[in-house]
Amino acid sequence: MLALPATFMNESGQAVAPLLRYFSAETADLLIVHDDIDLPFARIRLQHDRGSGGNNGARSVIRSLGSQEFWRLKCGVGRPPGRMDPADFVLRRFSAKEQPDVDLMVELAADVVERFIAEGGPAAQQLTGSANGGS
Repeated sequence: MLALPATFMNESGQAVAPLLRYFSAETADLLIVHDDIDLPFARIRLQHDRGSGGNNGARSVIRSLGSQEFWRLKCGVGRPPGRMDPADFVLRRFSAKEQPDVDLMVELAADVVERFIAEGGPAAQQLTGSANGGS
């Protein structure tokens, strides 16, 4: 199942936890996709059973589930320039120059989600490594 919460992203847990309960799904089968300012621009990383990494949406999901035992597909947006507020940075539109890299990142992320569904987290994790040039 694919779901896009209608809540604010920082309150995603309010939508995710009831959805898991409704479908009797396990947290270990959950994959959330989110931005990550600590990941280089246009890179992706798949992790399991980690903290929020400073992402408020992931923090909300952890709080609502009472567990961090789920998968996260992080999409790198890079660090904000200078003293720009990180919230303003992640909410801005990508530039025309950035768009081709963003399009490729989204395509790779979609491939990872498909692999996650078909083969599970470890297989999808291998795909992220090869998609990022082995990193």
